[in-house]
Amino acid sequence: MRRRVAASGPTEQMDKGAGKNHQNRLCFLVTLSAFFWILLLYFHFIVLGTNNVSESNQLETSIKNSESSFVHLTNDDHLAEPRKEATQPSTFRESTDSQFKPVNPEPTNPEPVVHASPQSQSKPINPEPIVHQSPESQSNPVIPEPISQESAGHEVKSFPFMKALETIENKSDPCGGRYIYVHDLPSRFNEDMLKDCKSLSLWTNMCKYTANAGLGPPLANTEGVFSNTGWYTTNQFAVDVIFNNRMKQYECLTNDSSIAAAIFVPFYAGFDIARYLWGYNISMRDAASLDLVNWLTKRPEWGIMGGKDHFLVAGRITWDFRRGSDEESDWGSKLLFLPATKNMSMLVVESSPWGANDFAIPYPTYFHPSKDAEVFNWQNRMRKLERKWLFSFAGAPRPGDPLSIRGQLMEQCRNSEVGKLLECDFGESKCHSPSSIMQMFQTSIFCLQPQGDSYTRRSAFDSILAGCIPVFFHPGSAYTQYTWHLPKNYSSYSVFIPEDDIRKRNVSIEERLKQISPEQIKEMRETVINLIPRVIYADPRSKLATLKDSFDVAVQSIIDRVTRLRRLTIEGLPEYDNFVEQNGWKYALLDEGQRSVGPHEWDPFFSKPKNGDDRSRKKFMEE
Repeated sequence: MRRRVAASGPTEQMDKGAGKNHQNRLCFLVTLSAFFWILLLYFHFIVLGTNNVSESNQLETSIKNSESSFVHLTNDDHLAEPRKEATQPSTFRESTDSQFKPVNPEPTNPEPVVHASPQSQSKPINPEPIVHQSPESQSNPVIPEPISQESAGHEVKSFPFMKALETIENKSDPCGGRYIYVHDLPSRFNEDMLKDCKSLSLWTNMCKYTANAGLGPPLANTEGVFSNTGWYTTNQFAVDVIFNNRMKQYECLTNDSSIAAAIFVPFYAGFDIARYLWGYNISMRDAASLDLVNWLTKRPEWGIMGGKDHFLVAGRITWDFRRGSDEESDWGSKLLFLPATKNMSMLVVESSPWGANDFAIPYPTYFHPSKDAEVFNWQNRMRKLERKWLFSFAGAPRPGDPLSIRGQLMEQCRNSEVGKLLECDFGESKCHSPSSIMQMFQTSIFCLQPQGDSYTRRSAFDSILAGCIPVFFHPGSAYTQYTWHLPKNYSSYSVFIPEDDIRKRNVSIEERLKQISPEQIKEMRETVINLIPRVIYADPRSKLATLKDSFDVAVQSIIDRVTRLRRLTIEGLPEYDNFVEQNGWKYALLDEGQRSVGPHEWDPFFSKPKNGDDRSRKKFMEE
């Protein structure tokens, strides 16, 4: 019987070398070989390549989403920012003469930073349309919505300022949460103005006042009114350069904007506008402001919060920067009305009660100590002085202003045996003598501080420096202005007499002040004397060891504001509920945690006037 040939694999068939059905076996071998290679290629490209293709697709989707996830926010107080991954290490600038390293410009809207767990990376992100916006429309900046992904079951949102917030928790870093980044502006925005100092004022040669880091010439203590060191003939509008020079001494400067608690813009806005207030058209008045905005909005730092973490200082009153029209006859520049600068914080010596982003800081006084001991010695001296006058007033009348109460105050000073008047006039006057003013304030218990040509006047801070209790007649002269530097409890350091009571002659200032007991006067004076460090600017060429001066208070207040805005951004909340600019002055008076305002006893003082009727917008040369 013939043996049946068993089925065999291709290798076995080849070994036999049989010639029968050779063509069929060869076809079978080729087919099997092709099938083997197909399996091999399938395994390599399909099975092994699946993960790589999936990850590549996800990365492409994520990038496309990052570039197209911008939304336009209609509420100016909602802050969802463009992302910018920090690439520079943190650096601490120690030398006051060194300059910040320039940051290479990057796109204004950098890509969002996304932190997500590996489990969440395969989830697609739906892109949203891109909305483009010009620098001139930065009041409601186009800023990206934070990209949310799940990590360990929790939603994670990332903003470009997260690294800066994290520094607050680093207790080993004394600068944690306090870093300031300073823009390296072209010199035309600051130093070039000082080189052309004769053009800074039509009435005054400012060259001598910009000397000594902005303090002016030293004051000789020939009459024994001052202490022997730390006193200068400081111009009341010199805060621009004083503040900038103090910033050079700030202990927590950084060149790494990603860790900055706030960003300082060293633009001499006050000096700039002072050059063109009289006799120049609006194009000249606005030129530097528009130039600055154009420069800032192209910087990568601007994109972090659309400018809401930026601040600058202008050593003049707010009305110099609030021109509401393009009429040549209207006053000042429109710096504060530019859409981009509405996002910034601007520090001025007088703010608007109807503004949202300007904040008042004290006028400079004549005292600029370089050591704590100089402050302590001065405070002790003010406590021991004998004050023979119950009240005093230094100023000039305003006969052309029917709303001014200065004439009545001067009349009451003249008619009182316990009142002292230092009458000012244009030209040579004792009012222009720092020693005459300080001597009168040092011998007075109360110092009358009515409105000047605007709500505020430098004299209020001179009186505090002299330990003299200020008497205010309008809440806009101090209480709603210097909320960072003065106590909210205004009756602890001052007396308030409403202007209408003076106009209607319902109040005798002498009788009103005599009602205050000696014990209460002593407590109030002590509060005033303790305020002295907070309302003076220390010598910019040095730094106080333990005391916080006006600069320190202002910088910390800006940091606190920016930090609050950032945390509210994370929570998806505006700064305040239903913010109304006309009630701007009320928000600074809110207690911690309050988010809305209502009727206030001072509402009659701040009824917004019609265009052209605001006496605070007149020119401001204070005697």
